Amino acid sequence: MNQAEIRNRIRSATHQDEHQAVTQLLHSNPLSRRARQKILQDSRQLVSLCRADKQSSGTLDAFLLEFGLSNAEGVALMCLAEALLRVPDALTADRLIAEKIRGGNWNTHRGNSESLFVNASTWGLMLTGQLVSLDKEITQHTDSWLKRLTATLGEPVIRAAVMQAMKIMGGQYVLGRTIEEGLKRGAKNNSPETRFSFDMLGEGARTEEDAARYLKAYASAIDKIGQHQSGDADNSDSSSLYKANGSLYRANGISVKLSALHPRYYFSQHRAVMEELLPRIKQLCKQAKQYNIGLSIDAEESYRLDISLDIFEALAKDPELAGWQGLGFVLQAYQKRAPDTAKWLIGLARESNRRLMVRLVKGAYWDAEIKHAQELGLESYPVYTRKANTDLCYQHCAGILLDAEKEIYPQFATHNAYTASMILELAGDRQFEFQRLHGMGHILYAQLGEQVSDRQLQVRVYAPIGNHKDLLPYLVRRLLENGANSSFVNRFLDHQTPVEELLEDTRDQVTASFPYQHKMIPLPEQIYKAAGEKRKNTSGIDLDGPLETAALLETINQTPLLNSHPIINGEEVEGTEQENQLQQAFNPTDQQQLIGHSSNASEADITRALESAHSAQPAWNSLGHSARADILDKVADLMERDCARLMGVIA
Repeated sequence: MNQAEIRNRIRSATHQDEHQAVTQLLHSNPLSRRARQKILQDSRQLVSLCRADKQSSGTLDAFLLEFGLSNAEGVALMCLAEALLRVPDALTADRLIAEKIRGGNWNTHRGNSESLFVNASTWGLMLTGQLVSLDKEITQHTDSWLKRLTATLGEPVIRAAVMQAMKIMGGQYVLGRTIEEGLKRGAKNNSPETRFSFDMLGEGARTEEDAARYLKAYASAIDKIGQHQSGDADNSDSSSLYKANGSLYRANGISVKLSALHPRYYFSQHRAVMEELLPRIKQLCKQAKQYNIGLSIDAEESYRLDISLDIFEALAKDPELAGWQGLGFVLQAYQKRAPDTAKWLIGLARESNRRLMVRLVKGAYWDAEIKHAQELGLESYPVYTRKANTDLCYQHCAGILLDAEKEIYPQFATHNAYTASMILELAGDRQFEFQRLHGMGHILYAQLGEQVSDRQLQVRVYAPIGNHKDLLPYLVRRLLENGANSSFVNRFLDHQTPVEELLEDTRDQVTASFPYQHKMIPLPEQIYKAAGEKRKNTSGIDLDGPLETAALLETINQTPLLNSHPIINGEEVEGTEQENQLQQAFNPTDQQQLIGHSSNASEADITRALESAHSAQPAWNSLGHSARADILDKVADLMERDCARLMGVIA
């Protein structure tokens, strides 16, 4: 199958039936029952060892264990952290804090966690963000004194305290406010073998000014990373490994979000994106090539995948980037089209004579993907509705990438013990690396390294760089992704959760549910019926899908000459040029283009129309409201069916 055919399959699989997609994955599963049993045993042993290690639990691990999304206080903290950034005035912020803090049962968390930071956070969120000595009256009667505190001090003081506490909490999950600080902290707090993929925090560009600022920040970061890697920076200790091996895979790298480089990074703006965004990302790639470091195109919302593949293909085939093996792509396993995308990347590597870096992730925008498809009334969801289905797809994609040793350098991002054990079983002695988030997964990979002492475990840390304002949206995404009750990260250190319950065989989890589409997440068309309403959701058009938009434009472009005449008693009454009633209509943007004819009603036509309506009214009335509603429903169905043709007429 050639690249064009694979690309067409990717597009066709966007809204593939989930049951069908999972069935195909099950048939492609390469692991034997014996191998799967070994993975399960290894991963359960790994979790037991992590739980027994009292010294190594990460801050975010402990925070998730205490304040996950399974209790009202955890949700309140996340609401505060994310919402305070978007509240435009102090009064609204004060009211939000009062509502969330007064409604929380904070006393239940006092002293629960073995992490000093988490217990300090519980009180720091109420006070100043600092460690303080609290007497028994305060610690034993939390609900009452907290309400008195807000009444006495006032919401502005509490607002400042909450913001300060959020800054302290946020500081645990970014490596530095600037790339220089991140490089120093990374070298100081990690082993010399540790390498990083730096991510400049921030949401997508909204204006050209935003895009220019992000481009400058990325360019500066690449210079700093490259200079530090080659030993030009003040502290060159961490570059010794790179100097010795000269390997790009042993060097620090950077991840770039394309949405930060252009304010209209959408498929509908394809021409502008290819003309304006492509030169910007190419500029950054040329910088990375100069320093021989890796640059990965980060994954974003699924509706951006197709245009990101166009950009990535252009970069891979660009002669000015030839010989540089640091071009990377981030692949999301929760998308149904991930396996075909992996195969397309392998084909692209062959065509461009490259070895591409591919970071396999599970995906961090799941909630938004589901909501987006429902809002637009799409045919189906671009992502799996069950986490076990995503895990199965991750396993399948991992096998595809590992089998392409010459074309792909695989990078597996996970904090899940089962997934990590599965990768080790699949990989054998083939080259790859693990990736983890800064502030998370340290204990897991420390223990994993001891368990596989026969081979050197390559682990890269994904390290966010940015200030407090840019951090919190990132942090909320991480907590939404990992704080849910079903999340491995949330329960991984919880001794109350049996290891056997925490870790199960992926294939058994998938086949335990039938059909494989989640029954409680109806298809977008059925969301109102599922809520008890007797109506379908509107069917939308995926304007970010090349196949759908091509079909839409083809129908619109085939719109014939239009004729508009009075309709009387169900029959069209066409005027004549002799009566001076027939008029030509031209395209208002091109006065040379005739688009149709129209005629006006005469006085006799109007009188006949009124008489016809008057005589038909009693029969129409006798039908009853239910029959008339059925007629309106049928009209709506026909309009929806012929939507593209109607759009051509209107346009």
